[in-house]
Amino acid sequence: MIKDNIKISIVTPTLNQARYITDTIESVLNQNYKNFEHIVIDGNSNDGTLDILKSYKHIRWISEPDKGAANAINKGLKLTSGDVVTWLNSDDYYDSGVFEKVNELFSLKSELDFICGNLTYIDENKNILLEDKTHNYDLDYLINYSADVVRQPSTFFTKRLLKKTGFLDEDLKFAFDYELFIRMLKITDPYFVDKNFAFYRDYENTLTRKNLRKQSLEIFKISRKYCGKLFSKLNKQNIKKLILPESFIIKTEKN
Repeated sequence: MIKDNIKISIVTPTLNQARYITDTIESVLNQNYKNFEHIVIDGNSNDGTLDILKSYKHIRWISEPDKGAANAINKGLKLTSGDVVTWLNSDDYYDSGVFEKVNELFSLKSELDFICGNLTYIDENKNILLEDKTHNYDLDYLINYSADVVRQPSTFFTKRLLKKTGFLDEDLKFAFDYELFIRMLKITDPYFVDKNFAFYRDYENTLTRKNLRKQSLEIFKISRKYCGKLFSKLNKQNIKKLILPESFIIKTEKN
């Protein structure tokens, strides 16, 4: 049996997510893995989130206004002391046995810097919407074919890789994970794991759902910045989203 020798750092950005954040915290706490830290960066919530955070003694947290999700996540990442780091949003949560698998892979494969597992989409009440297997993507695929293969809640990466790439681009408000993963793929290839790592809540009030058009514009600009083709499959989709009525985009995204 492999010991818990890899320290795993989880950062959770949050703002007024008292309804869901307990699931997030408990999913980290119940991993049957001792060598971890959980850092919560709260954006000055006023809905009872702070009372929940105060009830968990193992969490390291701060609460103050921030400049958006990327800024909050960067604050947390800069506080981490783990060998492996990631972030988990406060309306998502981990499956069981994830940290043990992450520890096993990084312990046995010293060259690894970046792993991705499967992701399950659920609604507000935890009803399963889609069980999604991780897609074996490379840099070209990410830039020219699809940004949807980025399964951030199911991704873990080493602190050494983060130091090489730098932190999240805080000028981006919706596609900062996509841009970071492009920079990571310019350095190394991900290792794909056929195991569900996390549950992602998909509902009307998520940041993505409320800003589909703005997100598409950011993805388009990021793709072009990294030499994505103007009329690639990805950018044709982004252009359509920028032109079509938002109600049609939402309907298409749901289906």
